[in-house]
Amino acid sequence: MKKTDLKPVVEELNILLADYHLYYQKLRNFHWNVKGHHFFQLHVQFEEMYNDSKIKIDEIAERILTLRFQPLSNYSDYLDNASLKEALIKDNDLLLKQMRKTVELASEAGDEGTIDMLGAYIRELEKNTWMLESWTNTKSA
Repeated sequence: MKKTDLKPVVEELNILLADYHLYYQKLRNFHWNVKGHHFFQLHVQFEEMYNDSKIKIDEIAERILTLRFQPLSNYSDYLDNASLKEALIKDNDLLLKQMRKTVELASEAGDEGTIDMLGAYIRELEKNTWMLESWTNTKSA
């Protein structure tokens, strides 16, 4: 793989990394502040989701390093580069969009490792989105 072909892939991976940092923090917020008669189930579910996000943050950063580039690592960079701004279900849609865009560029660059990693993320996030939509009786865009 050529470094020039991988540069656009890494740029999108860095956006995904920034998105996941904000997503992680939002999930922590929901975990800390959940109330109501579904407290116990939701408290545990949000903890599982933020723990999963923490793992993905590390994997994305390490993938960028594996491709011989530098991952973003300052919170100000995450805020400047992230596309997440909306509520959690909308965040899921934005994360999926970013993953699919990155997969497309990775495919063009012949980067099978990134395609494989993000394929698993997409499958998991699609399921989480369906579950959140079912719980809130909403439908994402």
